[in-house]
Amino acid sequence: MLENLVEATGLVKHFPISAGVFLRRQTGAIRAVDGVDLNIRRGETLGLVGESGCGKSTIGRLLLRLLRPSAGSIRIGGQDIALLEGAALRAVRSRAQMIFQDPYGSLNPRMRVAELVAEPLRIARRPPAEGYRQRAVALLQSVGLDEHHADRYAHEFSGGQRQRIGIARALALEPDLIVADEPVSALDVSIQAQVINLMQDLQARFGLTYLFISHDLGVVHHLADRVAVMYLGRIVEIAPKRTLYAAPRHPYTQALLAAIPAASPVLRGRRTILGGDLPSPSNPPSGCRFHTRCPFAIERCRNEDPALLPVGEEHAVACLRVDEIRTTTTPMESHA
Repeated sequence: MLENLVEATGLVKHFPISAGVFLRRQTGAIRAVDGVDLNIRRGETLGLVGESGCGKSTIGRLLLRLLRPSAGSIRIGGQDIALLEGAALRAVRSRAQMIFQDPYGSLNPRMRVAELVAEPLRIARRPPAEGYRQRAVALLQSVGLDEHHADRYAHEFSGGQRQRIGIARALALEPDLIVADEPVSALDVSIQAQVINLMQDLQARFGLTYLFISHDLGVVHHLADRVAVMYLGRIVEIAPKRTLYAAPRHPYTQALLAAIPAASPVLRGRRTILGGDLPSPSNPPSGCRFHTRCPFAIERCRNEDPALLPVGEEHAVACLRVDEIRTTTTPMESHA
């Protein structure tokens, strides 16, 4: 068993809702992350999936301390970073970096590529022995770009090339953890495969640990070792990839996997169909948060909030009826 690089316990992030023009008063809160326990093992890729608005990106930003948690602890390499500020926080951030979703908006258009890639080294005041430019060139070469790219501007590159530049920048400080927030969703499908393969190669080469955030279950299936499924601020299921794709136990996970296109009429007929819209995170349902959309909900689900409990080896589910619900066949079962 690998050691945990990241351990989040009781993680909460609420964004206040205010009213009034001059005397602003808080009238509620967006409960983006609402009591999450999560660990990421050193050297693994943990996929984090769920619908838009469920809190995935907020968790990524909390782990990097781009956001301060409302409650809970975040430990990276055994150090609690939840309340760190100033120089202590900057020191920790060199160990954890981010690859952003938008390769067009995440690069400064006024800076040359060599400056973009070397910028983290300058901010951290860690001048490389070979000089900033040569270090930037080496990083660009590690992601499949050449030295002549170093003096160009971001707008001169394709989306896939820009994301490679973003990856090179994330590697500059030799981090242990990289949070990849939808890093391929803005790219063409053919380019997505190239970037995913590059990330796998870099992980093997540098011993990286990834939190890979995505709504695309096909991409997560290719890249992740374990998968955590998130719904309305909570983790509802977490399991090794093979287990989760072959035998999902939570109705929400079953519905997500059923949404993957299936050629077989047999698989289409056995799908769990998800109805309704995602409830507001400012006013989540009582009891199980999924009961308003769950085809298996009973009265107990409306009143009791299920805990995330083990149901098998490395497999945990937050569902009161987990032992009664039949596992559905998923379109990707044969590949799991």
